[in-house]
Amino acid sequence: MKYTIGDFVIRIKNAVAARRQVVSAPHAKIVKSIANLLAKEGYLKNVKETTENGKKVITAEITYDKRMPIFTDVKVISKPSLRAYSTKIVLENRQKRALGTLVVSTNQGLMIGKEALKKGLGGEILFEIW
Repeated sequence: MKYTIGDFVIRIKNAVAARRQVVSAPHAKIVKSIANLLAKEGYLKNVKETTENGKKVITAEITYDKRMPIFTDVKVISKPSLRAYSTKIVLENRQKRALGTLVVSTNQGLMIGKEALKKGLGGEILFEIW
């Protein structure tokens, strides 16, 4: 596991495809902040830190509405081999074309694309979830 962000996002996608209620991932600060951001947006709920076999793990429940998941897919945009940085203007154009919610890493922390545009910030576009 080299890329913790992509690993966590794909774990969520696979858990939704398998109709799981709970998803877990190894603990990392960035994973915890992404989980909290997705919980704030309503994609996840009950984000907790637990310990399994002596290692810290982040567990979260996936939000379902009438037995259907809130989101259907996720696309990892920035990868270790090709980082995707954008200015405010490029982010604004990308947000207009986006199917769902963009998650952006800025110098003021992780935030969704709309929030970054309100603050006039650019940064690294991590992934898109819809």
